Amino acid sequence: MSDKNYDETAAEQNFPPEPKYEKLPLLALRGLCAFPGMLLNFDVERDISTAALDAAGEYGRRVFLIAQRDIMKESPRPDDLYKIGTICQIKQLLKIPGGGVKALVEGVSRARLHEAALEHGYYIAEAEEIPEPESPKKTARLEGMMRRCAGMFDTYSMMSSGLSRETVFPLFGMTEPGKIADYIAQHMFLRHDVKQPILETIKPAKRLELVCDILAHELEVQGIEHEIEENLRMRLEGQQRDHILREQLHAIQSELGEEREPDNEVAEYRRRIAKLKVPEEVSAKLFKETDKLEKQHYGSAEASVITSYLDLCLELPWNKETAERRDIAAARRALDNDHFGLDKVKERIIEFLAVKQLKPDHKGTIICLLGPPGVGKTSVAISVARALNRKLARLSLGGIHDEAEIRGHRKTYVGAMPGRIIEAVNRAGTRNPLMLLDEIDKLGSDYRGDPAAALLEALDPEQNSSFRDHYLELPFDLSDTMFITTANSASTIPRPLLDRMEIIEMSSYTDVEKLEIAKRHLISKQRKKHGLTTRQLKFSDSALLEIIAGWTRESGVRQLERDIATVCRKTAAKVAGGEAKSVSVTPENLPELLGARIYTPEAFAQADEVGVAHGLAWTSAGGTTLDVEVNVLPGKGVLKLTGNLGDTMKESAEAAVSYIRSRAERLHIPPDFYKEKDLHIHFPEGGVPKDGPSAGITMAIAVISALTGAPVRRGVTMTGEITLRGRILRIGGLREKTMAALRAGATTVIIPADNEPDLEEIDQTVRRALNFVTARSIDTVLDVALDFSAVAPAEASAEPPKADVTPVRGAPKNPPRVRQ
Repeated sequence: MSDKNYDETAAEQNFPPEPKYEKLPLLALRGLCAFPGMLLNFDVERDISTAALDAAGEYGRRVFLIAQRDIMKESPRPDDLYKIGTICQIKQLLKIPGGGVKALVEGVSRARLHEAALEHGYYIAEAEEIPEPESPKKTARLEGMMRRCAGMFDTYSMMSSGLSRETVFPLFGMTEPGKIADYIAQHMFLRHDVKQPILETIKPAKRLELVCDILAHELEVQGIEHEIEENLRMRLEGQQRDHILREQLHAIQSELGEEREPDNEVAEYRRRIAKLKVPEEVSAKLFKETDKLEKQHYGSAEASVITSYLDLCLELPWNKETAERRDIAAARRALDNDHFGLDKVKERIIEFLAVKQLKPDHKGTIICLLGPPGVGKTSVAISVARALNRKLARLSLGGIHDEAEIRGHRKTYVGAMPGRIIEAVNRAGTRNPLMLLDEIDKLGSDYRGDPAAALLEALDPEQNSSFRDHYLELPFDLSDTMFITTANSASTIPRPLLDRMEIIEMSSYTDVEKLEIAKRHLISKQRKKHGLTTRQLKFSDSALLEIIAGWTRESGVRQLERDIATVCRKTAAKVAGGEAKSVSVTPENLPELLGARIYTPEAFAQADEVGVAHGLAWTSAGGTTLDVEVNVLPGKGVLKLTGNLGDTMKESAEAAVSYIRSRAERLHIPPDFYKEKDLHIHFPEGGVPKDGPSAGITMAIAVISALTGAPVRRGVTMTGEITLRGRILRIGGLREKTMAALRAGATTVIIPADNEPDLEEIDQTVRRALNFVTARSIDTVLDVALDFSAVAPAEASAEPPKADVTPVRGAPKNPPRVRQ
């Protein structure tokens, strides 16, 4: 078959024609793209590129231009180039003195790089020419896109300083979308990696749409740039205007004889510094700053900075002190008048005063009042300041992330100011104030520094005698300052900072303490605030206890005070409206004054239950009971935990099940229960997150009850961390937990043996009402928690090992049997 006949047959069968390659010298462009039909002027300095231009004469002055991906690469290889470039016709070559060539080329067509080989010092490329597709049929959308591109390019040329308006004129005579896109892309100031996708887009309509999107983005960016430039120009003009007006004011004051005498101001500063009784280092620094001020121009920014600095330094109480009250009896009366209870805090303050009385130069330690919200930490510090006759300087540290908030900014920064500690001392007006650092456990840290680290110097008695603020740049003596900090949790206080403080725990108030606080302080305070007298509003003790139990659930007395304020407002409305002359608050009329009861009393079931155990938990609002429910189901040994539990509680549940498996034979539990039974452990109130290790013993008792059928004795609560061997470990928050047990009607509380010394800290009312059982192993308290007599004899023969179980005084009328 002849070649002609073969080609005709291939055309009839729609076979794609074989690609045709043209061999041309290859020139790699750095940061540029060439487009068909457009002129491009560029400089050539690399030897390999110069050789390619010299060889172009043998190829009809045609050369293949293609952009390299990385413009920093000095000797790119074919793999470093894009695949789509432009075949160009060389129009002019001009050698530059000193080496190099300036080239002017015109794009002919797009082409795809097939291969490139290095020959005679330059690359010869096999380029497959990509013909320009026919222009699509004119539609309203295409026409609108062409006009929009032309209009946006016109706006772009007006906003770009390097592009003349004449460049836009040829655009309005073009009718083909592909040429419009190439023309705009060639003349826009874009990076080569933004232009390359336009070159690689073959379809004219798609290419025009891409250019349209790029133009819209560039116009938005240029608009922001112009806005920034305009704001800068206006700011500079405002500064220049202020300078001119200031000079005019200076001239007018000079003519009127009202000109300020800079020399007199400097002399005044020198006089005040000379009178100041400060160390030589401080006075030398202040005199140096005064000399700087004397050389500054009146009204300059530097002069105002120096003036502010000198004013602060001269206002600081370098030697001013307040006389401290060291009368122990008077201080004790002041503390007792302000607060009920809090014996440990009062005792520590009295000890501090006693030492100061015997040794006046004693520096003391930093006191940290640790406790839940609302227990009176801040008010105690205020009372201490009043008892000691010290000025109070209060700093709130919650949420501070910047170290400069503590140590100040350097004067080189615009708007620099001293840190909060120096500001507080200056505000107090004395060098020996009581400085209250509130919420020290809520300090943060970020890239601007760690405020907790900045506090180390201030709170260290060995270092704070020469505390240096970044703004002050001078040593200031804080050794006579008494620091009291407050925190809700010690776990979030950095260890180095915690080591410098003496922790005094302020635990939750008991109901009796809340009653006394309300009678002695809160009621009188709210009566006075609302304009009521003792005759107009009376509270019975039973009403106050009912409010505490039914309308508040907190560690402190904040909500209680709010509820008393609500009652005062209701009473004031009745008295002012003539409905009543006085109101007596009793448990019966509380719903009328405060609305429906919010909290129902916690109570245990009336009978012993299988698989339900009662634990104790500590929250920020005090102690609470924590029920655990266990179901045993046929299955494959799956342990399911529900109730919004944290990782620690989940691990405690796994430890409890492992312990039970190790004691299965002794407890007469089928040894393969973990293969044939599913265990579902659930904590009610799933909306409340729960975590911590102290529920381990409660989960173990509940699971043993569910597996053996022995009910958990009603009235028994427990708390303690469990190990794999069944040991019961020490827990925290025992005081709050035991108060919660008493509120719930418990009679017996099982606690770890290591917590027995903590019983001395428990309120005597609670100790008398509850029977405490201490144990080191869960094996020893099974008979205390479980009633094995309710199980069939064959099943009830589980005999835990005999060990030390210690009942502590305060047993109820019918205590559960304890095996010794």
